[in-house]
Order: sequence, then C-alpha cells, then structure tokens
Amino acid sequence: MNVSSAGGEERLRRPPGVVALPADFRAFHQLAEEAVDHAFEQLAVSWPTVLAQPTPEAYAWKVVKNRIIDLARRRNRRPVVVDVAAFETYDLRNAVDPIGELETSLLVYEAINDLPDRQRDVIILRYSLGYAATTARILGISPAGVRSTVRHARRRLRQVLGLYEQEGSRDGHRTD
Repeated sequence: MNVSSAGGEERLRRPPGVVALPADFRAFHQLAEEAVDHAFEQLAVSWPTVLAQPTPEAYAWKVVKNRIIDLARRRNRRPVVVDVAAFETYDLRNAVDPIGELETSLLVYEAINDLPDRQRDVIILRYSLGYAATTARILGISPAGVRSTVRHARRRLRQVLGLYEQEGSRDGHRTD
C-alpha cells in the first residue's frame, strides 16, 4: 500500500488514473490499520508467548484475524478479512465490462468468505495476498496440508459458484 507524508500525516496515495478513493474503501483502510496496530500491540505485550509458539507466524495470523473481527463487531460491521479483495479494482479500468467483472469478483469473494476457516485462510494467503511459498509456515501446517486444503477449497468454490471440472482436467485446469 502506498503512503505519503503530508504535513506530518500519512495519507494513502491513489493509484494513477484514480480520481478519488471511495468512502467505503477509506473506512475499510482505517479499520485495517487499527486492527493491525492492535494486533502488534498484543504481540508486543505477549512477545515471550509468541516466541514460544511452534510457529510464531501462525499465532500472529490468528491475532491479526481476531483483532479485525473484534473491531468490526465493535463497530457493528461484519468482519472484513476477505473484503479487502473487493477493493482491488484498479485493473477494472481496463476491463471490457468493469461492472460485470466487479459483480463476478464480489461473488467469488463472498464464496471465499463462506469457506471454513482453514480453507479461507489458505485461499486468502495463497491467492489474494500472494504468499504461496509461505502459506504453510504462516498457518503452521505442512505443505501437503496446504495442497490438500486448496484442493478441497477449490472444489467447494466450484460447487458454490456453479463451475464444473472439464472432463480430463485436474482442479479445473485443462490437460490438453
């Protein structure tokens, strides 16, 4: 996320070509910043406990998720761990049908949000946040566990979204 300092205050920089950031995005950004700040405060206070964990990254991931959920509930909003992806619409400006693509994205992210916790975490870390190489370490599970969880999550997403595997394909990818 790009930030700039103006008059001692950090501000979110808009991507080129974007006139103004939507109010709901700004509210989400503020909530996310507060949640991360609270998570780091909690981690600092309990640092010896964090270091004693078999995988400190997995512990930190849970703390961040819980802080986001707590803040959202205090503000009478639904938790927004996945909702960040709905605002990754920068590339929509080049889309042939930006509204259609946004609607599709929202359906996909809603389906991801409805996955069981482990499946949702793996999909978010691996695909939305780009942590494919470190997802196992962050969650404290084996690489084989990540692959298995991805397979189950993708199967469930295909069912929910009404997508079906093509004959002779593996995980929806054509083999020809």
